[in-house]
Amino acid sequence: MPAKDSKTASEPQAPPEITGQSSLPMARIKKIIQLDEDIVQCSNNATFVVAMATELFIQYLTEQGHNVVKSERKPRKTIQYKDLATAVSRIDNLEFLADVIPKTTTYKQFKEKRAKETAKDTGVEKGQRTLNGALPPAPEVDADAQDGKKEASVPRGSRPPTVMSLVDGGAEPQTKDDDVEMADS
Repeated sequence: MPAKDSKTASEPQAPPEITGQSSLPMARIKKIIQLDEDIVQCSNNATFVVAMATELFIQYLTEQGHNVVKSERKPRKTIQYKDLATAVSRIDNLEFLADVIPKTTTYKQFKEKRAKETAKDTGVEKGQRTLNGALPPAPEVDADAQDGKKEASVPRGSRPPTVMSLVDGGAEPQTKDDDVEMADS
């Protein structure tokens, strides 16, 4: 029987040896802690605990990103941003990072989402008119978003006809309405 001096890939790895030192620079961590206005002083022991907790968190996040990579059809050897973003979106413990590590989208998806949001924000329903009886301005349509479609035209009878007023010598376009104000001469 051969000697089992070398570890195989199937054997579990032993936990790292506790040395009492952090891989992260303690001076940098102290500076970050001092940026918090609520904390007046921080002992060296507390700084060390924060450093170790940060290391464990980084290790957990990278393990979850690695699990995402392993679940792909063609696993890679490197962890990418999209792997971490996927891990954050899938794992409940990492949900608080959704604003920090959002999923990436293409420009086309972003434009479509923005167009839906603006249409929703305007709140103008079909056939709705403003207080003076005119139709609201049509939303501007980007030529790229039309995908070769013809511009939507407004039916001829849906807008009130424009009437020119020659009061006080100036020509101002007005919409024909039942309620027309007359200027005193």
